[in-house]
Amino acid sequence: MTGWSIVGTISGTSADGIDLAEITTDGHTIGRFGPAETTGYRPATRERVLAAAGRKGAGREDWPQITQDVTADHAGAIRAFVDTNALQPDAVVFHGQTVWHDPKAGETVQLGDPQALADDLRLPVIADVRLADMEAGGEGAPLVPVYHQALAKTLVGVDREPLCFLNIGGVSNLTFIDGDGLLAFDIGPGNALLDDWVRQHDAGDFDAGGVIAAKGKADEARLSDALKHPFLSEPGPKSLDRYSFSGNFVDGMSLEDGAATLLTFTAEVIAKAESLLPRPPRLWLVCGGGRLNPVLMQALRNRLSGDVVSADDFGIDGDALEAQAMAFLGARLKAGLPTTFPETTGAAEPITGGKVYLPAA
Repeated sequence: MTGWSIVGTISGTSADGIDLAEITTDGHTIGRFGPAETTGYRPATRERVLAAAGRKGAGREDWPQITQDVTADHAGAIRAFVDTNALQPDAVVFHGQTVWHDPKAGETVQLGDPQALADDLRLPVIADVRLADMEAGGEGAPLVPVYHQALAKTLVGVDREPLCFLNIGGVSNLTFIDGDGLLAFDIGPGNALLDDWVRQHDAGDFDAGGVIAAKGKADEARLSDALKHPFLSEPGPKSLDRYSFSGNFVDGMSLEDGAATLLTFTAEVIAKAESLLPRPPRLWLVCGGGRLNPVLMQALRNRLSGDVVSADDFGIDGDALEAQAMAFLGARLKAGLPTTFPETTGAAEPITGGKVYLPAA
């Protein structure tokens, strides 16, 4: 297979680090999975990012500083990654740092300066991966489904379609695959509300292993009210911002009971999404940080049709997947192939997203 060596990068809505991954691909299939790693932001960068995201699109005066910080942190991370692994990439995909996403207003904001990054690295940088989709009436998210579809074709001995890739990051989203059929949408909160709750109580940055939630008891009445949010019943494609949902329905509860209620809310929201699919999946491949929470995984097994397993069980690197997906989207841009579709983002037609920034001569 001919193709390109491309390094993909992404930092999710939790801003817990920069994911980097290299793959070789022609934009149709994956020729080789290369190295992958996660590098943390500098603490000041992360603090600024989370503060900006929490303002929900308001208070934009510090965005230029965050843009510089995000770009500098990515430049250092990419340079070290390329040098350590002796890579010679044909391009780098720079997703940037999302601080605001409001598809109904036609706005998505990923901070970062791709031209400055290209100049610094002396490499072509592909960025602005969401904008063309939104200009075509799409939600600009989720972006990963076309890569999920390519991954599904690499699963040896798996004859369990329809299957779902379920990503549980700050936000949860799914890709439903049934033959050549593809459907995708954001589901609702993933880890974000639980992470915020744990942080508010100075109990860490997240509920490691679900230990806190496991000690609590979910409040069914509060859950019932929270599950009435209209977004949860809307058909896909649809997308949301990390702060589209509030966890204030657990205010006043103990740390443990609040954590149990928020974890159960995430599981119930995902179960509710299953009813929006054409038919029940036979297999759920779980990606993102949520797959590492055994209490959440068991809650999903109790609620979903089909087998619920970590994507890692099928040889898929659940930590690297989204960075690999960015690299795959970059290859599809280079090949002139669409990256988003009406069934994944609601765009009017298949759209090839992204723009190439060449280093200054």
